[in-house]
Amino acid sequence: MMAWLNNLNPTAQFALFTAVKILAAFGVLMFMVAYIVLVERKVCAFIQDRIGPNRAGPFGLLQPVADGIKAFFKEEVTPGHVRKVFYVLAPMLVLMPAILNLAVIPFGSTLGNEKNPMVLANLNVGILYTFGIVSLGVYSIVLAGYAANSKYPFLGGIRSSAQMISYEVSMGMSVIPIFMLVGSLNLGEVIGYQAHGLFRWLVFKQPLAFAIFLGAAFAETNRTPFDLPEAEQELAGGYNVEYSSIKFALFFMGEYANMILASAMMVTLFFGGWTLPWFGLDQPASTLGMGVAHIGVFLAKVFALLLIFIWVRWMWPRFRYDQLMNLGWRRFIPLALANIVVTAVWLWWQAK
Repeated sequence: MMAWLNNLNPTAQFALFTAVKILAAFGVLMFMVAYIVLVERKVCAFIQDRIGPNRAGPFGLLQPVADGIKAFFKEEVTPGHVRKVFYVLAPMLVLMPAILNLAVIPFGSTLGNEKNPMVLANLNVGILYTFGIVSLGVYSIVLAGYAANSKYPFLGGIRSSAQMISYEVSMGMSVIPIFMLVGSLNLGEVIGYQAHGLFRWLVFKQPLAFAIFLGAAFAETNRTPFDLPEAEQELAGGYNVEYSSIKFALFFMGEYANMILASAMMVTLFFGGWTLPWFGLDQPASTLGMGVAHIGVFLAKVFALLLIFIWVRWMWPRFRYDQLMNLGWRRFIPLALANIVVTAVWLWWQAK
C-alpha cells in the first residue's frame, strides 16, 4: 500500500490526502452532532437530578443510533397548506453552512509532513469566508417559516432573521481587534500568533471581544437564552412546527452542527487552536503521534466550549424579544466599537 502511494505523483498524493481529510472531518462532525445530543441529555438529567438516557446500549451510548433510526422510519407528513418547493428545500439547506465552514478551520498542524496541513482550505481570508457562509444560515430558517404558510412558524422565521442580522454585526465587529493584533485574516496565522505561551491566547488579550463573540454565538445558533425563533411556550416550536421525521431531524442536527462550528471558531480565535504551551504542543508536528495529539487538543477545547453551551441552556432563562434586540444593538455593538478604538489606540501607542 505504501509503495503504491509513494509511486503516485505529488498532485495525486495531495488530492488523495485532501479527500481523506474531507471524509474524516465530515465523519467527526457527524459523530459529534450525534453524541453531543446525548451529552446534553445526560447533563440536563444531572442538573435536574434524573438518570437520563440509559436503555439503548450500555450507559445509553447507543441512544443516538436509536434516535437516528427512529427519525428515518417515522411517518413523514407534508401538510396540504405548505408551499412545497420551499418546504422541502429549507431542511436541505440547514446543514450546509456548518459543513462549508468546516473547510477553513485548522483542526491540527500536520501529521508529520508540512506539505499536508490539517486544514481543508488554507484561505488568506478565512474569517471573511466564515462570516459570509454564516450569514447564509438564516435562509433555511426563514424559508421554513415562510414555507409552512402558518402563523407560528412564520413568526419564528421573522424572529430568526432579525436576530441573526443583529448579532452578526456585533460578532463581526468583535473579531476586528483580533486581526488588528495578528495582522492577518488567515486562521492558521491567528493560531500561530497564540503559540509559545498561555497568555498569548487572545482570550486573555481580548476578553471583551471573546465575551461579545460568545454572546453572539448563542444568538446565531438559536440557543438559550436566545432561542426566540423556537420558543416552545410562545410559538409551539417556531419555524419547524410543520416538519416531521427526517426533515425535523435535519433542523435538529443543524443546530448542533452550528454549535460545534461556533465552538471551533472560538477555539481558533481565542484559545490557541490546536496548541498547548506545554510538552512541545505549541510547535508544528514533526511526527504522526504529535499530529494526532494536536487534533486531540483541538477537539478537547471544542468539547469544553460545547459544555458551556449546554450548561447555559439548562441554567439560564430565556430573554424577552425586546431584551434580545436591546442587548445586541445598544450593548454589544457600542462595546465592540469601543474595543476597536481602544485596541487601535493601544497599537498606535506601542508603535511610537
